[in-house]
Amino acid sequence: MEEVRFKRAELEDREIISKYLKHHTSRSCERTFVNVFLWSRQYPVKWAVVEGALVFKSEDEKHVSYAFPAGDDESVQKALEFMKSYSEERGYPFTMYNITPDNFAKLEEWYPGRFEIEYERDYADYVYEAEKLATLSGKKLHGKRNHINKFKALYEGRWCYETMTKDNLEECFQMALTWRNENGCEEDEEKNAEMCVTLNALRLFEELELIGGVLKVDGKVAAFTLGEPVCSDTFVVHIEKAFADVEGAYTMINQQFVEHECMDYQYINREEDTGADGLRKAKLSYRPVFLVEKGNVKETGEWIRSRQ
Repeated sequence: MEEVRFKRAELEDREIISKYLKHHTSRSCERTFVNVFLWSRQYPVKWAVVEGALVFKSEDEKHVSYAFPAGDDESVQKALEFMKSYSEERGYPFTMYNITPDNFAKLEEWYPGRFEIEYERDYADYVYEAEKLATLSGKKLHGKRNHINKFKALYEGRWCYETMTKDNLEECFQMALTWRNENGCEEDEEKNAEMCVTLNALRLFEELELIGGVLKVDGKVAAFTLGEPVCSDTFVVHIEKAFADVEGAYTMINQQFVEHECMDYQYINREEDTGADGLRKAKLSYRPVFLVEKGNVKETGEWIRSRQ
């Protein structure tokens, strides 16, 4: 088998990774360079170009698994064969993660009956219509409009929205540090990982070409959000932080950010809920237009037995 060197994503890899992801698009929040770069500091994910396709591999001493390759159909099929051989050589079953229904349809077309998928509800992305998030129109979003109106009344003349720039970046960084201390991130591994990602995103805001929004009350940052386009019609919000004691701050930053920064896109992907009850309730309350389902793929028992 040819020698392929997998490596962790670094800033200098942005051009090549983005080239593949832009040509082989998806609405899944993971399919951006920024997501790969930031989270590969927390998870054992590395990348390589294999047989002309971009492959992400998650590997440690207990497992090896892959994302769906990005490339033309012929290159992807060759890459899949490489991935299978790589797993077998290391004594692992061939598995894939974050596989969307579109990805799985391709696998079924190329290898009928060879693979099975188990969708993970906790990792489905919530996708909304940008116009709905900006206007909050309609009976079903009446409660959200009330939150906005209450915020505006409560902080009349005291609040403002700003586009994130290098001029207000440091204020957001300091707000994030305060948020971390107030929310027990040091004691919670998952929260701590997310906060590391948040701080790195702010640190590298310009290099990563992120788009951000800032909500201020009495001249101080009460909330901020960060995101980027994932494809031509969809913008993904990667990070959103607000102080809980500023009533309505989360609702307000969500609405203001979409209104000011995202109206060129039809859809807004606000990522998954990871199974957290409160987060799921909040994301459902905004009435997603659809979910981007994602699942884990493995070879079927029948296929494995037929090969033995």
